[in-house]
Amino acid sequence: MSALRKKFGDDYQVVTTSSSGSGFNQPAPEKKKKRQRFVDKNGRCNVQHGNLGGETSRYLSDLFTTLVDLKWRWNLFIFILTYTVAWLFMASMWWVIAYIRGDLNRAHDDKYTPCVANVYNFPSAFLFFIETEATIGYGYRYITDKCPEGIILFLFQSILGSIVDAFLIGCMFIKMSQPKKRAETLMFSEHAVISMRDGKLTLMFRVGNLRNSHMVSAQIRCKLLKSRQTPEGEFLPLDQLELDVGFSTGADQLFLVSPLTICHVIDTKSPFYELSQRSMQTEQFEIVVILEGIVETTGMTCQARTSYTEDEVLWGHRFFPVISLEEGFFKVDYSQFHATFEVPTPPYSVKEQEEALLISSPLMAPSLCNSGEKNSSLDGLETLEDMETTTKLPSKLQKITGRDGLPRKLLRMSSTASEMTYSLGDLPMKLQRISSVPGVSEDKQLGAKGSKIGEPISQSVADLPPKLQKLAGGGTGGRMDGHLPPKLRKMNSDRFT
Repeated sequence: MSALRKKFGDDYQVVTTSSSGSGFNQPAPEKKKKRQRFVDKNGRCNVQHGNLGGETSRYLSDLFTTLVDLKWRWNLFIFILTYTVAWLFMASMWWVIAYIRGDLNRAHDDKYTPCVANVYNFPSAFLFFIETEATIGYGYRYITDKCPEGIILFLFQSILGSIVDAFLIGCMFIKMSQPKKRAETLMFSEHAVISMRDGKLTLMFRVGNLRNSHMVSAQIRCKLLKSRQTPEGEFLPLDQLELDVGFSTGADQLFLVSPLTICHVIDTKSPFYELSQRSMQTEQFEIVVILEGIVETTGMTCQARTSYTEDEVLWGHRFFPVISLEEGFFKVDYSQFHATFEVPTPPYSVKEQEEALLISSPLMAPSLCNSGEKNSSLDGLETLEDMETTTKLPSKLQKITGRDGLPRKLLRMSSTASEMTYSLGDLPMKLQRISSVPGVSEDKQLGAKGSKIGEPISQSVADLPPKLQKLAGGGTGGRMDGHLPPKLRKMNSDRFT
C-alpha cells in the first residue's frame, strides 16, 4: 500500500472490484435487482426465437450447422442413435436375404452353398455386418459367388457407411475444435471505468489473453445498446450505437500479448457526451464488447464477447497496473486484473464542462454574459447604469463596435493601454487611430500612412466616410463623444485625461 501511494500519490485510494482480487477491505455493496442483460458476461446472447411457423424447415436445409450448434448431450444422442439404426437396418437386410433364400434352414448342410456362409440367424447376420463395416474380417463369415443380391447389398453398405462416418465424425470434430473454447482464455475486466486520461474524460476497460499463443489480426469493437424514441414517436427498445475505440487511429487493432486497456474518448461525437456521474444513477444502457481474431494454432476465426451495464461502470476509477519488469522478462500479475483505484475525476459531463469553460472565457458570447454573473467595475458604476449606457449608444456606433449588446468589460474604457487596445480591436483602423491613447508610439497612434505627431486629429477625421465623420464630431478636431450619452462621454473623457 505504501508503494502504491508513493507511485500514485496520497489522494488515490485502492478499490478491489473482484471477489478474487488483492484482498483490500471494502464495504459490501448493496444488493440491487438483477438487471436484464442482452449479452451475458460469458458472451452468451439472451435471445430466443419463437413463433417461427413454417420457417423451421430452414434448419433442415443446413443440417450440418444445425447439428454443430446443438448441445453436446444432443450431439452424442444423435451420434449413437444414427449408428445404432444404421447397423440394425443393414443387419436386417442381410437376415432378410438369408431368410428369402432359405439359408437359415440349411446353414449346417455341407453340400449347400448359402449367400453368406455361417449366417443362420439374426445375431449371426448382425456380426457379419459389423465385421464387414469395420473391416475386421475374422474369416468365418463371408459372401459366396452364388448370391448376386448379396454383392449389391455389400456395395450399398460400403457407400452408406462412408457417408454416415464422414457426416457424424466430421460433425463431432468440428464441434470439438470450434473456436468458442479458445474464447474461454480471453479475459475481460469485470467493470469498466470512467476517468481522465490525457486531459479527456475516457471510458476504459481491460482485455487480456491467458495463452502464450497469439491472436492474429485481433480487432475490438463496442456497441452501446440503449432504448430511445425517435422524433416521429417510434420506440426502439435496443438501439445499437457504435462506440469509437480507435477506429480512426488504428487503436482498435490489438497486439494482444499482454493485458491492454481499451479507451473510448468521450467527446461531442460520443453517445456519452451528456453523461455525468449523477445521470448514471438513472440511465439504463449496456455496452457490448466484441473481440475478434484468428487463432494462431488452428487458423480459425475466434470471437469473444462480454457486456457492461450501467451499474458495472465505475466513475472516477482507474485500473491497477499488472505489468512489472523482472530479470529479462515482463511479468503479468493477473490477480490484479480486475482491481481498480479511485482517482480525482470531475463529476460533470463533457457537455457541462465545455459550457462552464465557455462561460468563464473572457471572449464569451453576449447571451452567456447576461446569465447573471457579476463582474467587477473599474469605475464603480452599478449594473443597471451599465445596461442603460449600453442601450443608449447609437445603433451605428453599436454596429461599429461589433454587436448590439457587448459585455460590460468591453464597454468600459480601461485606463491601461492594453485594455483599451483589447476593447477597440474590432473598430476600423481610422477610428482606432482617432481613439488611440496619447503616449503610445507614432506608428500605433497615427497608423500606417506616416502621419506626423503634430498633425491635427481633424485631418484624420476628414479621411473618414461622411457617416463616420458625423459620429466622430464632423471633423472639427474634437473627439468622437459629441453624440454620446453623458455617462459614456464622462467615461471617455476620463480615458483621455
